Amino acid sequence: MKVEWEIMRDNVASAAAYSCVGVLLMLVSFIAVDVVTPGRLRQQVWVDRNRNACILVASNAMSVAIIIVAAITASQGDLGEGLLYTAIYTLLGILLMALTFVLLDALSPGDLGEVLMDDKPHPAVWVSATVHLGTGLIIAASLL
Repeated sequence: MKVEWEIMRDNVASAAAYSCVGVLLMLVSFIAVDVVTPGRLRQQVWVDRNRNACILVASNAMSVAIIIVAAITASQGDLGEGLLYTAIYTLLGILLMALTFVLLDALSPGDLGEVLMDDKPHPAVWVSATVHLGTGLIIAASLL
């Protein structure tokens, strides 16, 4: 039987591993949103302070975090298997969120990407954000 400090050490190592994978996956999700939207998101969010872009990025980050939490919670088995499980389901979520953005853009009048990157507030950003969150919740629910 492991002593308590060994259990603590193992738990801290697991938490660190899941955190690193989670942060990496959130970075991947930011890159995915940047790819499917026009312009440079870093510029739009941190320099231009574009609220539309900020809402889109925030909804994407929250959606990915929800998927990561659900994947970690649902993962059983050893650490390596859990990390792989988390990565696969989160990457699936990122792919589906990018696809839903492209589909929503195709169904919207005009160019949704251009609307969302405009510095004037636009209600379409809330639709896109809700689709992102909904997609993340669907993936998360499928894991639990």
